Amino acid sequence: MKGLTLLGNVRNAVFELNEDVRTMVEAQAVPRTQILVDPHAHAETITVPRHLETRRAGAFRVASVTPVPRMFRRRTLWRVSSPNLIPEQIPHEHIRATGSFVDLFHWLSVKEDPRTIEFLETENAHTAEWFTDHDDLVESIFAEIKSRIQETDQSAPVFKDGWWYVSRTVEGLSYAIHCRGLTRETATDTVLLDENALAEGHDYFALGTFDISPDSRLLAWSYDIDGSEHYTLRIRDLETGVDFDDVIVDTSAAGTAWSADSSTIFYVTQDEQERPNAIWRHTLGSMQEDDVRVHIENDERFFVGVDLTRSGDWIIITADSKTSSETRLLSAHSPLDSPELVRPRSSDLEYHLDHWGDRFVVLTNENAPDFRIAFAPLDEPSNWTDFLPHVPGQRITRADCFADFMVVHEWSMAQPRLRIVSRDGSEFVVEISDEPHDVDLDSNPEWSTRSLRFSTESLTMPSSVWEIDVITRDQTLLKRTPTPNVDLSRYESTRYWATSRDGTRVPYDVIRLKASTAETAPPPCLVYAYGSYEISLAPWFSVARLSLVDRGWLWVLVHPRGGGELGRQWYFDGKLLNKRNTFDDVNAVADDLISRSLADAQRLAIRGGSAGGLMVGACLNLRPDLWNAAIAEVPFVDVTTTMSDPSLPLTVTEWEEWGDPRSEPYASYIESYSPYENLSPRAYPAIMVTAGLNDPRVSYHEPAKWVARIRTLRTNERPLLLRTEMGAGHGGPSGRYDRWKEEAQILTFLTVTS
Repeated sequence: MKGLTLLGNVRNAVFELNEDVRTMVEAQAVPRTQILVDPHAHAETITVPRHLETRRAGAFRVASVTPVPRMFRRRTLWRVSSPNLIPEQIPHEHIRATGSFVDLFHWLSVKEDPRTIEFLETENAHTAEWFTDHDDLVESIFAEIKSRIQETDQSAPVFKDGWWYVSRTVEGLSYAIHCRGLTRETATDTVLLDENALAEGHDYFALGTFDISPDSRLLAWSYDIDGSEHYTLRIRDLETGVDFDDVIVDTSAAGTAWSADSSTIFYVTQDEQERPNAIWRHTLGSMQEDDVRVHIENDERFFVGVDLTRSGDWIIITADSKTSSETRLLSAHSPLDSPELVRPRSSDLEYHLDHWGDRFVVLTNENAPDFRIAFAPLDEPSNWTDFLPHVPGQRITRADCFADFMVVHEWSMAQPRLRIVSRDGSEFVVEISDEPHDVDLDSNPEWSTRSLRFSTESLTMPSSVWEIDVITRDQTLLKRTPTPNVDLSRYESTRYWATSRDGTRVPYDVIRLKASTAETAPPPCLVYAYGSYEISLAPWFSVARLSLVDRGWLWVLVHPRGGGELGRQWYFDGKLLNKRNTFDDVNAVADDLISRSLADAQRLAIRGGSAGGLMVGACLNLRPDLWNAAIAEVPFVDVTTTMSDPSLPLTVTEWEEWGDPRSEPYASYIESYSPYENLSPRAYPAIMVTAGLNDPRVSYHEPAKWVARIRTLRTNERPLLLRTEMGAGHGGPSGRYDRWKEEAQILTFLTVTS
């Protein structure tokens, strides 16, 4: 069932990485049903890049307010200079296409080795001690963050099939509560799922799927309690509030889909490499061992996913690699049939389908690098006829179908926009402010409607849910995330363009205090970027960020090559043998900030997570003169070693993004920028690093080895902190209060070290 993202605008507009990817620390209020696309994207679940989301509008999807770490123990063990922080060195030789590389810290990759756990706990204790020395500032910033969030809040109610759905948060509780009622006013009356009750007794809790059945009587929901991203799927009777005996373990967050009669549900499981690879059919009341596997994907480059169209008529099974895709169709009214292949996969061909009543809509890059939209008849879905043509540089990322219109998601000049297209081909673009912004669909579960909900936000404006009448084009504001104790008029955002090393112009967005209240001297500055997997990062709002800006900081969002903000070629120019462009672009922005006197050259900091953590490590190595401090969250820093081992989770799928370093030319090229190999004896900036012991995307040992090697090579004694979540995974902590405290610590680290 399409389009009901329950949490709506009850969100933690706090954190600094909302990895749609803005993940890392910007908890998405409601993640969509998701497929692992960036195994290095820091989030408890990673949304499919929007070019893969032709039909993703949510399936009564609910948020997981990101994972919760325990706060550090308050005990002093040793000081920064203690020799206990210099880890043991055990030579391990890697034989590579480029020659021999001796890794002194390879032993840290053995999770079962007691020395590994001892090393991680020692580093955690050291990090805890450092923050103990700065408790007053941590608590002050935490109090600021908390004071700017309306802790008891609820989303704008959403109507579907006779019910009004809502999600709410309660002061003092870490997770969301999901409800429904028969009227807008009674939407909170019946609790469907209380994440707080489910999380009780667990250090970590993440909600996976939240999928209401077509008859509105049942809820398919799943949960993860250790950060491994292996979810247990349950079926709840919404009339009694009791779960069926059905228990389906080890499922993936790659989607669910109900049959039209609500008797059958389809789900996804993963292989030993954590790759979603199989679609299963479960009949309610049966045992998991009786489930039928309806599709298996043996090609290790491809991930599978399943979803139900908004019309409720078709179950769509997708298989996607980084460069090609394949779709199968199954009538939701005939769930026992075999799925029908639309077109067999071929090199560099991507396509995805949605149902538009009497036809299918096809989003494809066939003869269209930035994608085009075509029609296909229901009885011959492989026969495509052009509808919306390809426009170079105007990247179509998704198409969502409703009974009488279609919503086209696209990026133009590094800004997202929504285009509404009628069946007769008439169209208009939804009007948004000129300020750098984000815009996306909100909860839209109804198939037949003339009203469309969408959300907007910017660096200076909180997330806002709007409703537009697609006939009159009138817009109504339904809800704006409350930000108590914040004067939004004090801030301004601006877009600039820097010139990269090869002459390419690179956009970046800035938030700062307005000139009337800002200091005249160039301020300290935090630069944030990602730049991989064609993931486009639109500006987003964060109240935590304001605690930095209020202290005189400039905050910068860079759109380097490797993302998708300026079209498919922008992505191609930052991957494989062009990957170094990503790092050159970020460093060029730093130079541009200095040349414009926008930032203090002596107080520049850089932040990124996962593949963005790779960006951090590479930028520090390429331009050590630029950076005074760095935040690297679950950083993908041991690229050559990981990409050389196909037995590791997700490695094979990643070769289309990074290349295979087991042979040239990728061997030399990847080794030229891989952060771990390119460390050298020198002075290093202040660095804070995070990891997750159960992380299935970036293994804990990558950041651990990186920190260990820096400790042995550096010639100075600036703060170097490693914090590993011992009971969580890629997304770190899961409860909102602990996430706020974690962000307060990160901002404290930046403030103290810069």
